[in-house]
Amino acid sequence: MGAGRLEAFSDGVIAVAITLLVLQIAVPTDLHGHSLAHALLGNWSHYAAYVVSFMTIGIIWINHHAMISRLSRVDHTILLLNLFLLMTIAVLPFATDLIATYLREPTGRSTAACIYAGSFLVMSWAFGALNAHILLRKEHLLRKRVPLTERRQTLQLAAAGTIPYVAAVGLAFVSAYVTLAICGAVAIYYAMPAASRRAFAE
Repeated sequence: MGAGRLEAFSDGVIAVAITLLVLQIAVPTDLHGHSLAHALLGNWSHYAAYVVSFMTIGIIWINHHAMISRLSRVDHTILLLNLFLLMTIAVLPFATDLIATYLREPTGRSTAACIYAGSFLVMSWAFGALNAHILLRKEHLLRKRVPLTERRQTLQLAAAGTIPYVAAVGLAFVSAYVTLAICGAVAIYYAMPAASRRAFAE
């Protein structure tokens, strides 16, 4: 199968996932005597979680394009690993709604934060597994030869992102706010020009 078909299918799944994020933000209907502006501001946890998740999925989409564009064709193992990656991305709207709903609740917010950060961690592992399989085991499927040192540098950059997610999962039971902040910081870091250039290095 050509790499273009795999990327087109993946783009569709990622587009649906990133669109579903905004559908989790409900329009205030019961104002309880307050103004609409007050009700909207009171919904800040949903906006914060939306921004973090949107940025993260967007960056995964960018890096997924860089990863798949290196291929001239794909094999069965790449297809399966890519499906697993898409499965982890598709669950992010649920995890986002979960932390947005429970972030300010005294009961359940630690569990919600753990699931949220854990979802990013599993997605990061899935991306790393697919990237490593392509760069280390499927060199013959690449469009052009990439030196081993460059391939390893690309993998190291991706692997570094899993460390903050591990910390975010562990800190979920200390502070859900810190967990959300760490996930946001990872998204900001990988959105920086320097990180993007290294991610696209071939």
